[in-house]
Order: sequence, then structure tokens, then C-alpha cells
Amino acid sequence: MVQPNFEDVVKAIATDTNTPTETVSKMYAETWAEYSDGARIMDYLTVLVTKRVRENLRGVSQDRH
Repeated sequence: MVQPNFEDVVKAIATDTNTPTETVSKMYAETWAEYSDGARIMDYLTVLVTKRVRENLRGVSQDRH
């Protein structure tokens, strides 16, 4: 199952976190696969995955400073 706004979400995260789109796309796909594996309710998966990717990217950027 592919979310309808995958590209929009990836672009927004990339812009907000100043991270290349390719990096965000890969992280999002990996996180989506991890979260959706065995999930029965998919309604909030986009929100949860988006939140996790943002948190991970913020953690990475804070480690650099």
C-alpha cells in the first residue's frame, strides 16, 4: 500500500530539516516498511512514520553541532 502523498510528505520533511530529498525518501521508505509490517490499522501510519523520520533527522542534525 502506497500513501497518496508520499512525495509531498518527503519534500516537506526535506525542506523542514534541510536534508536531501533522497535521504528523506530512503528513511521514510525504511520506516514505513518497519511500521507497516504486521500492522492491522493503517489509518495513522503516515503520521507516525512522518513523526519518526523528523525526529531521527533532528537527532542527526543535533549530533553534528
